[in-house]
Amino acid sequence: MAESKDLAKVYDPREVEKRIYQFWLDGGYFHATAHAKNDKGEEKKPYTIMMPPPNITGQLHMGHALDNTLQDILIRWRRMQGYEALWMPGTDHASIATEAKVVEAMREEGLTKEMLGRDGFLERAWAWKEKYGSRIVSQLKTIGSSCDWERERFTMDEGCSAAVKEVFIRLYEQGLIYRGNRMVNWCPTCNTSISDAEVEYEEKDGHFWHLLYTVKETGEQLELATTRPETMLGDTAVAINAEDERYKHLHGCHVILPLLDKEIPIVCDEHADMTKGTGVVKITPAHDPNDFEVGRRHDLPMVRVFTYDGHMTGAADKAAADEYIASGKAAADEPAVLDCGKYAGMTTMEARKAILADLEAGGYLKETEDLKHDVGTCYRCHQTIEPMVSKQWFVKMEPLAGPAIEAVEKGEITFVPERFTKNYLNWMRATRDWCISRQLWWGHRIPAWYCDDCGETVVAKEAPAVCPKCGSTHLTQDSDTLDTWFSSALWPFSTLGWPEHTEELDYFYPTDTLVTGYDIIGFWVSRMIFSGLAYTGKSPFKTVLIHGLVRDSQGRKMSKSLGNGVDPLEEIDKYGADALRFMLATGNSPGNDMRYMTDKVEASRNFANKLWNAARFLRMNLEGHEVALTLPADLTLEDKWVLSRYNELVQAVTDNLEKFELGIAVNKLYEFIWDTYCDWYIELCKSRLQGDGADSARRVLLYVMNGMLHLLHPFMPFITEEIWQALPHEGDSLMVTPWPVYDAALSFPTEEKEMERIMEAIRGIRNRRAEMNVPPSKKADLFIETTFGDTFTAGVPFLQRLASAAEVHIGDNFEVPGAVSIVTAAATIKIPMDALVDKAAELARLEKEHAGVQKQLDGVLARLNNKAFTDKAPEAVVNGAREQAAQLQEKLTLLEQSMAALK
Repeated sequence: MAESKDLAKVYDPREVEKRIYQFWLDGGYFHATAHAKNDKGEEKKPYTIMMPPPNITGQLHMGHALDNTLQDILIRWRRMQGYEALWMPGTDHASIATEAKVVEAMREEGLTKEMLGRDGFLERAWAWKEKYGSRIVSQLKTIGSSCDWERERFTMDEGCSAAVKEVFIRLYEQGLIYRGNRMVNWCPTCNTSISDAEVEYEEKDGHFWHLLYTVKETGEQLELATTRPETMLGDTAVAINAEDERYKHLHGCHVILPLLDKEIPIVCDEHADMTKGTGVVKITPAHDPNDFEVGRRHDLPMVRVFTYDGHMTGAADKAAADEYIASGKAAADEPAVLDCGKYAGMTTMEARKAILADLEAGGYLKETEDLKHDVGTCYRCHQTIEPMVSKQWFVKMEPLAGPAIEAVEKGEITFVPERFTKNYLNWMRATRDWCISRQLWWGHRIPAWYCDDCGETVVAKEAPAVCPKCGSTHLTQDSDTLDTWFSSALWPFSTLGWPEHTEELDYFYPTDTLVTGYDIIGFWVSRMIFSGLAYTGKSPFKTVLIHGLVRDSQGRKMSKSLGNGVDPLEEIDKYGADALRFMLATGNSPGNDMRYMTDKVEASRNFANKLWNAARFLRMNLEGHEVALTLPADLTLEDKWVLSRYNELVQAVTDNLEKFELGIAVNKLYEFIWDTYCDWYIELCKSRLQGDGADSARRVLLYVMNGMLHLLHPFMPFITEEIWQALPHEGDSLMVTPWPVYDAALSFPTEEKEMERIMEAIRGIRNRRAEMNVPPSKKADLFIETTFGDTFTAGVPFLQRLASAAEVHIGDNFEVPGAVSIVTAAATIKIPMDALVDKAAELARLEKEHAGVQKQLDGVLARLNNKAFTDKAPEAVVNGAREQAAQLQEKLTLLEQSMAALK
């Protein structure tokens, strides 16, 4: 048995937490080894969690704190259960966010990317990563994350880079990666394409502008509506439905495009919905996803009218595009570029105003209709995205999505809560080809080279020396990088050594539990699933535990714009990491958002202090005594009660954790520790600790405390380790000692019920005495009418000490004139009134208090009856007054009941 140490009078998390964390690091307790064996020489079962890698730009926020607290709870629990538990940590290079940060820092020095060149910029980016990339890691350590830091990975480290190249080349050779001009989501602010998953939709006020296009052949005007009139310069057709009787006579006709006076065809296509509006739609193949498909079906030309930085195209843009097309290197689907003339160089919003003004002046604007509609925005910069045809690299999703859908439908992968299965399946079934190229310099560069002489594309892991087609040595690597999520999709297996067949990959993969938010099911979860199946033949994890967002106290999403974010590091500094973790776990229900409330963190801090004080009480009573870590043979009624309750707690908490009901588990722990152990069992034991039963009481107190520390450790690791080290124990660290298991020998249902009967009586007596304002020092006889005589006879010492009883009389029936009665499920307890209170004095006190409350109520009612107050005061003030009136009325009723009882 290891030596124990003293506990400070007051728990100071700032002193304890850093020291304990370093103790864990020094002991190597977080490290997991492939094919590790237990004390019996048997190979341990692995349990693996892959940390969703936070961005190197990241500052720990409350979402990180929740996500990593949940993972740490699970990994600590499984580690104590005897699994070889690996929590693989790492960080993500975060292409868009990191490049934006580096560019912003360079701008302050008067530098641009182009001034430094690609190599110079990347040197800056790596230096930025080295300086700031470890910040989030140190912050994760602050909240107690028990990751295997010896295995920490980065999505652009050598191993992950090798995996990225391997996957790209495999997919390319299988025909699943291709390059072409397709519709993409273009962010003019970040100046790159983004995938569908990276587009966030926000409801905004907008307009439908109803335009008139003149039919060349008939002279009539077709009405159509658009929310983006600036795209009309790129219109190459107008569509009607072939079945629309209104326009049968226009089949094969043309319209004159306003402002440009250009003839474009009328095409028949199902995209034109006869039931919506006039049934006529403008077709802009280069700037609308649906129009792009119409354009392909009818072989329409594509005309781009936006630059990549969000301006209207001009003569220089058209000349460059024409030259590229004339060179013969352009693909057949290369869009033409329009010289927008007077609108060239305007931003899209400036052009919108100018074009609408000119349309109105020309008689082409029929009306403007207000509407609210969803507008696509970039998930990073939150600016409006522009659908645009652009030459990009894509992954064909249909062949990859099929097995990923099947794996979830068969139950190989389970979502918790189950309702998120539908989210995942809907996403996968509707997924389009994934645009994986980004117009950035920071990231995994696309391993493709183009021959400057013949235009051949060569995909390879290393730069080719010569063109395999023409033998030219003039080859240029693609300047784009891969979508960040391309490398993140490989995270569960690239971090374990894939594509090499390593011991770690063999032992720890597939992983067990992925813990993540519902907001990245499409971004990341789906891509990991199809990647794992495609490249390893196995699902990357068994369970996806989905958690919600941490919102502010009003239920709003935390954001910089609202200024309502809460810094978890500041909260940790004030209350300790354990208090923050406990609060986050307490409010957690899988898949649901939670509200962050400071008073709940304070309550968690108070709980930590309650546990600390209980441990100090125990430590004080152990001093000078050799106390065995086993239970005594001579268990009392209260011992059997607490042990039986503790035994049930072990089973319940374990079951809850198995079902990922972490919030329910932590509530049960709170109630047992605060109420059962601290408020009841310690009090029940105090007299025994001074008498013959002291050794037995000490052993049970220690046994249950030790078990509680084990059960609580995953949730509050720091304080539990510190207390455990201060009490008699076996082993070096609490975090690697065995998890408690249910023991049938400690089930005492009969004694548990007996003790509960006594406790219910004590609670009832205490409550009644409190209502009557009787101090605990005033003793009174108890007359207990019950059929459970033996039970209450055994409980006499408890009634005398905890219910201020003088003599306790137990029988079938007692005549006690003027008695106060307390009725419980097992007994009726009668207490002589005269023994409790001086009736006259108590009645006078109650009448005085009643008059004071009545005066307060009259004042509040006077305000509420004043129409000027209820009409002009803020609603919150009026509601507050109504609530105060209701509370005062309730208090009056209670006072009147007490007065009636005395009379």
